[in-house]
Amino acid sequence: MMAVPALARSGSASAPRMLQIYLNDHLAGATAGVGLARRMAREHRHSAYSGELTRLKAEIARDRKALLWCMAALDVPTRRYKIYGAWAGERITRLRPRGRTRRRSGLNTVLELEALRLGVEGKALLWRTLLAAAVHDSRLETGRLAELLDAAGHQLTTLDSLHARAVSALVSPGGTPGPRPEAAATAGPPTA
Repeated sequence: MMAVPALARSGSASAPRMLQIYLNDHLAGATAGVGLARRMAREHRHSAYSGELTRLKAEIARDRKALLWCMAALDVPTRRYKIYGAWAGERITRLRPRGRTRRRSGLNTVLELEALRLGVEGKALLWRTLLAAAVHDSRLETGRLAELLDAAGHQLTTLDSLHARAVSALVSPGGTPGPRPEAAATAGPPTA
């Protein structure tokens, strides 16, 4: 594990303003992603998805720490309001029942996996951007960034597999872990 450098070092230049904004926006997204991954791992702890979601949760949290390390290495201050906004936004998304009011539906799982996948795609682009910046800034470790980019690729493969299984369960009568056919019949009319 990398030690986090001090935020302010004498004689070091901070990152350009646009890079600071970019990194803080990614930190906000990573904060929301960690929250979603934790919740999904908790809610699926007794399902067929448990092991993969638990591993993804740990990796996504580790990647957020790596982003904080990069920000510290570049002397980029964190914008707490963005972190808190992302944290609150992730919790607000939990309020929509998606066809059910008392328990989760298979649709929740599909949509949450899609949201995680979008986050990992964005994270992969972040690591590519930082690799490009590392050409001009020796404070970034290209080897570590390449490892993070490779890990994001593995996370995308895992999410694609989970998504395919969740979609299959959602659209197949009697599939698991989606809704049972009799429960789907009594769930009421579909909502937009």
